[in-house]
Amino acid sequence: MAQKTGPFAGVRVVDLSTGISGAYCTKLLADAGCDVIKVEPAAGDSLRRWSASGSVGTDGDPDGALFRFLNTSKRSVVADASTTDGRQRILDLVRGSAVVVENWKPGVAESLGLGIDQLRAVEPRVGLVSMSAFGRRGPMSTAAASEFTIQAWSGSVANRGTLDRPPLQAGGSIGDYTNGTFGALAALTFLHQWIVSGRGDHLDASMLEAAMLTHTTYSTVFASYAGTLGVSTPRTIELPSIEPASDGWVGFCTVSGQQFVDFSIMVGHPEWNDDPEWSSQAGRQRNASEFRRLVAEWTSVRTVAEIIEEATMWRIPVAPIGTGQTIPTLDHFVERGTFVANPRGGFAQPRPPYILHGAAQPALTAAPTLGQHNDTIEPAAAPVRPGHAAWSSATADADKPLRGLRVADFTAWWAGPFAGHWCALMGADVIHVESPTRPDGMRTAVPVPVSTPQWWEWGPVFGAANSNKRGVAIDLTRPEGRDAALRLVAQCDVVIENYSPRVMDQFGLTYDDLRAVRPDIIMIRMPAFGLDGPWRDRTGFAQTMEQISGMAWRTGFGDGQPLIPRGPCDPIAGAHADIALMVALEHRRRTGEGQLVEVTMVEAALNVAAEVVVEQSAYGASIERMGNGRPGVVLQDVFRCADVPNVAWPASEAWLAVTILDQTQLAALGEALGLDLAGIGLADAEAIGRSIAAAVADRQVDDVVAQLLAVDVPAAPVWPTRLTYQLTQPRERGFFQSIDRPIVGTHELWGMPVAPLTRPEWVWQERPAPTLGQHNDEVLGGIAGLSAAELDTLRDAKVIGTTWVTR
Repeated sequence: MAQKTGPFAGVRVVDLSTGISGAYCTKLLADAGCDVIKVEPAAGDSLRRWSASGSVGTDGDPDGALFRFLNTSKRSVVADASTTDGRQRILDLVRGSAVVVENWKPGVAESLGLGIDQLRAVEPRVGLVSMSAFGRRGPMSTAAASEFTIQAWSGSVANRGTLDRPPLQAGGSIGDYTNGTFGALAALTFLHQWIVSGRGDHLDASMLEAAMLTHTTYSTVFASYAGTLGVSTPRTIELPSIEPASDGWVGFCTVSGQQFVDFSIMVGHPEWNDDPEWSSQAGRQRNASEFRRLVAEWTSVRTVAEIIEEATMWRIPVAPIGTGQTIPTLDHFVERGTFVANPRGGFAQPRPPYILHGAAQPALTAAPTLGQHNDTIEPAAAPVRPGHAAWSSATADADKPLRGLRVADFTAWWAGPFAGHWCALMGADVIHVESPTRPDGMRTAVPVPVSTPQWWEWGPVFGAANSNKRGVAIDLTRPEGRDAALRLVAQCDVVIENYSPRVMDQFGLTYDDLRAVRPDIIMIRMPAFGLDGPWRDRTGFAQTMEQISGMAWRTGFGDGQPLIPRGPCDPIAGAHADIALMVALEHRRRTGEGQLVEVTMVEAALNVAAEVVVEQSAYGASIERMGNGRPGVVLQDVFRCADVPNVAWPASEAWLAVTILDQTQLAALGEALGLDLAGIGLADAEAIGRSIAAAVADRQVDDVVAQLLAVDVPAAPVWPTRLTYQLTQPRERGFFQSIDRPIVGTHELWGMPVAPLTRPEWVWQERPAPTLGQHNDEVLGGIAGLSAAELDTLRDAKVIGTTWVTR
């Protein structure tokens, strides 16, 4: 094999995982330059035989296209971990390696002799990434689960759809991809301390916590701020969202009040803005049928292209609803080269979701055939030795891996702040930069009247996504503000921003401006669509990305409209931006060079939703909406149970979520529920569903779930979104931690879905999110070096401040 290139070249990863979560985790590591050795049993990873359309082999390749996408740039070795010889082969590969990745059920690695202590007996420096449904600690750590039941536990399913039909999953395998994303991000983050400390960590990734974090937008934090903790809410769809055009579907997103004002005028109903029954989301929900009818009168007589052209002029986030066939043909993706040919098959796949403008990225190589490298894996070279770090104050014994890294966080809303939040929770000194005249837009999403004193401090999502940060408020449109910002940047290692590209240019804070004051600065830019291309200046939010990427196309009932998954693309974009940052930091460690890094929100979404394009391109197969179903399973759906004697759950909203993968699970379910399934074949999902529905209709959902989990059948209650704080599993893992914040009081916040088991003293929440401009003097004086007189001058001129100044 040719010598691996890329910032993490020379770092060997042994991949013991199977399926999508492990494959995507190690794909991201391979994209960063790691030498990933995929270890498989004699039958191979089951993903080799997977195709959502059942098309494996029809293109002349025995391995499925999704496998070939997710396993580019890796090598394959056959070794059965359950045998003595296979275990020894694996331990031989671990010697000299930096990281091992596994996603077995908790306890399996230890039983096979491949737990963290056993691995360290042959390679003392090795780290281990363990990915599982619930994490390796807590009362549910070994419970049966599927992507679908994890979504149900997380509050995601309860939040989606309308009350006239059953609740709905987010289509595709977003939970698997997000768990893999966080596994890779954690591995790369802790590798920075591994380089200076000489010891790896055992990192524990929980899909449940990943789903909670990415699918429900801090639902319980919002309820806590609103004083409605313990009160559930009915599921809805955003209005407007995906609406009918004359030739298909078009997606809108009106996050800000101004965007809805403009939308109302565009569709010919400016009067809505004077009536709370129409101008508020709650009012529109009460008038949903009429609202959608009136919107459709305008949209249904226009083509998707015509609607996009007009909405773009109004600066309303808008998107075509992407399908496997249309996504790669969109002009923006064609011009930017977003889709590339798979090196083994030639079908279209998204490129890695970031661009290093100052370093060459590794070329993609073909996914390996089974055991292709059995006889060619050389002993690992000496691992990267402890040495100097990517930032000057990094230490081997730091309590958190990014302690001492300083980040200037010029971001707003959720995707950008999430990127900074990961860094802050991992120990970095993150300084959130806002303006006293235009604060972070997420501050405006509040559960209190705007007549409330300092109402902008009551943003629950702002409070949840900005803890552990310090905050300054600088008017960057003023020359004095720009100068103060540059003096701050000169003392930072990293700048992150997620405005439209033109904004930082207008501020005079381009990459060239920043490196003039800090030559080794790393600038992470997170535009919605990119720094070039025909969509460069379009606005876009998470909903927009879900609409474009194929996520919405796969979400919904087969006989209904596409629906957005509701939110995952913000943290997904933030996590991928952090992966790019870790790669850029390693490049700086090795070369001393900073660089510009481009991480578009849409390309992160396209990678997570890639299957819809891969299947279409490789096999000509369109993946359609399946309600709660999934290809390749016997049955997957929700079933109504008896009302729960708990007033917090909405009436008639007690639902059981079940996945049945095979005959063994079907038989176990039948026995547990006392069903007579004689004569019902595996292919007769409707008959099986009718039997289950009849059996559970008069039973309490918790009792049924307990019975099914006891026989290893994946099952879950469709947990109400705002009641997830009651879940014992994430609580016992320390995912929830309380912190007191000025003005709003004490609230329980969420951590991240990957925790280091080797650091029992780990604490997520160290300081509350900053109030507006709270640390102006501390940061601009103590770090940027402005004198007291200079600070007073800026304050008097309202260039800096602690109050929202309207002009």
